Amino acid sequence: MAEARKKLTIPDLKAKKQAGERLVMVAVGEVLSAAWGERAGVDILGIGDSLGMTLYGHENTLAITVDQMIEHTRAVRRGAPNTFTLTAMPYGSYATKEIAVGNAIKMMKESGADALKLQGGREIFDIIKAVSDAGVPVMSHVGLVPHHVHKHGGFRMQGRTAEAALTIIDNAKAIEEAGAIGLEIEAVPYEVGKAVDEAVSIFTFSIGAGAAGTCQMLNGYDLIGAFDTFKPKFAKRYGNVVEVAVEAFKAYAADVRSGAFPDDDHTYKMNAEEVAKLKQALASQEEAK
Repeated sequence: MAEARKKLTIPDLKAKKQAGERLVMVAVGEVLSAAWGERAGVDILGIGDSLGMTLYGHENTLAITVDQMIEHTRAVRRGAPNTFTLTAMPYGSYATKEIAVGNAIKMMKESGADALKLQGGREIFDIIKAVSDAGVPVMSHVGLVPHHVHKHGGFRMQGRTAEAALTIIDNAKAIEEAGAIGLEIEAVPYEVGKAVDEAVSIFTFSIGAGAAGTCQMLNGYDLIGAFDTFKPKFAKRYGNVVEVAVEAFKAYAADVRSGAFPDDDHTYKMNAEEVAKLKQALASQEEAK
């Protein structure tokens, strides 16, 4: 029997950055893809509220609740018990310090997550600090911030100008100052992502920031081709699960309609003696009517 892998710890994350070692993160939301990730040797599984789009069909991430995130994290933990998990705090769950601390503690106690992530920088400094001071390992998020999708005018690249880049870098510094253990860099030019990573000593991971950061993340449903409603510029597809699944469903439907399925190989059978007894019993019931 294969030896269970050693799960990363929070001190490991900072050590990996200092050593210049690259880590791999995949965002998933249920037990099957979590198990695939662990078998593949993925370092970190992110349970993002992007699952509101990939698994629930919402147009953005805003509709997901704390209880939904807890349940999805539990499922991921069951599928990948030996992989570090980072769970997103959903929109509205950290609106004030009091709300944030209460929800963060609830999520850590009930979900099995190793750390939590909210979204924002200097403007939520006090909230990040309150969650960290409460003993919760917390990360945050700069660049394209999905909880600000309406402010951004959609899912658009950020940090296009030097002025915008400096604001993003300042937000990253504030996140570290507030006591966070790491941060996400999303959808910014590589030069901006690199500057963010160099501006802080804490763990960084990126999606859509080129090779910036200690860790690279992709949404698991994007990379296997399971989510094809739209494809972000930064998402690379390594498979085409939609095509495989649709063709399998078509083949199944054709076999059912033609009578080819279920065949003898996929049908339970009684032994001949029991079949005879059953027929006799049914005949006796019919005669007694």
